[in-house]
Amino acid sequence: MEIPDVRRLTSTRIPTVDGEFTLILYENSEDDKDHLALVCGDVEGHDDVLVRAHSECFTGDVLGSLRCDCGEQLDTSMRRVAEEGQGVILYLRQEGRGIGLQSKLRAYNLQDEGYDTVEANRMLGHEADERDYAIAATILDDLGVASVRLLTNNPEKIEDLTEHGVEIEERAPLTPHVNRHNEDYLRTKVNRMRHILDLGPTNGHSQSNAHDSSLQSLEQRMERHFDEAATPFVTLTYAQSLDGSIASDTGTPLPISGQKALDFTHRLRALHDGILVGIGTVLADDPRLNARRGEEDHPVPIVLDSSLRFPSDAQLLDCEGPDPLIFTAPDPDPDRRDALEAQGATIHELPCAPDGGVCLDSLLDELGRRHVASVMVEGGSQVLTAFLRRQHAQRVIVTVAPMFVGGTPALGSLAQADAAEGPGAFPRLTNIQQRWYGDDLVVEGDPVWPSSD
Repeated sequence: MEIPDVRRLTSTRIPTVDGEFTLILYENSEDDKDHLALVCGDVEGHDDVLVRAHSECFTGDVLGSLRCDCGEQLDTSMRRVAEEGQGVILYLRQEGRGIGLQSKLRAYNLQDEGYDTVEANRMLGHEADERDYAIAATILDDLGVASVRLLTNNPEKIEDLTEHGVEIEERAPLTPHVNRHNEDYLRTKVNRMRHILDLGPTNGHSQSNAHDSSLQSLEQRMERHFDEAATPFVTLTYAQSLDGSIASDTGTPLPISGQKALDFTHRLRALHDGILVGIGTVLADDPRLNARRGEEDHPVPIVLDSSLRFPSDAQLLDCEGPDPLIFTAPDPDPDRRDALEAQGATIHELPCAPDGGVCLDSLLDELGRRHVASVMVEGGSQVLTAFLRRQHAQRVIVTVAPMFVGGTPALGSLAQADAAEGPGAFPRLTNIQQRWYGDDLVVEGDPVWPSSD
């Protein structure tokens, strides 16, 4: 077996929305193509390095085509490598599973006539998959990677890399979003190309953008966090104007998010076990707190109400989805408690925090005992601030709408009422992602608080 030579031509720092990488350009002795390695962290001499051997796909990677899952796989791989802080993404110039862009586009036309991707390739005189991973293996050797965890669904890729001397410790799966444009393509991968995929239902042929795979990664993080901490993963999210307002200056609710951003919010709600607000939000907005827009998995409504002011005619007591879970201070009014429980609400007493609100540490412990693995905190201002003040958030997602309101700010001061805790505990965000939903910009990241040292 002839082993190709590779040589580094140049490298440079590449900051991305997922994190910072080093991009290395290679030439080789096998073809005239320039292959690339996108490296995060220190990988030389390390075992179990997270690696994606990704073949170029102009239509999916660049244009976001829904006909395949390539762009989504690349985005997910970059995000997962960045979250781990170490890994390699090999970008191999093997367009169209090795048949080239022109033949791939012709194959697309044949697929539109009813042929599957394997049949289309063969009708054009190609094999179903003409890729080779010898160069990938040589680049990994040049990088000094000892062994890998390979991000792939393709057993043939594992076999090919293993044959070329790559030690693969584990396969890390990549789960695609199925839509009406890629369903047949993905099923052909499973049925005719041995890909390991559990496609399941097509969710009404959802047409979510191939680059919008952050929810899948977030769900995996939620599961890991709950397994390790036994308390819920907290996603803090809200919509604000350009000047940071979440309501008018009188506290009146405002429709801030556009339709596309709202659709994303409801998909996010459906991902979580619970959705949490303060009693002020219930009194002002009378929200339903469910995942209305075509979603079936409704989160449990969780309300912080230390003085049990929850109204008996609130929509939360009579809307689609689970009954509300209300956390209050010890010894609430027994008549109000009995009346709310008679309408289906669950009332749970918790100790009070020094500022008089519900103790968030006790809240998260209790939710963990109730097997609520993830909570989406939506507001209002006091609740959002309290979660940041107590450093109880693993992900922050903020929708910014292109308007000025001059109203109620999203957050209050993060300085503790108890001076012993000290001010200045404002977090920064890392692993930042930015996406446009219509005219709204959604910014998300992981909060990192200043060290107390």
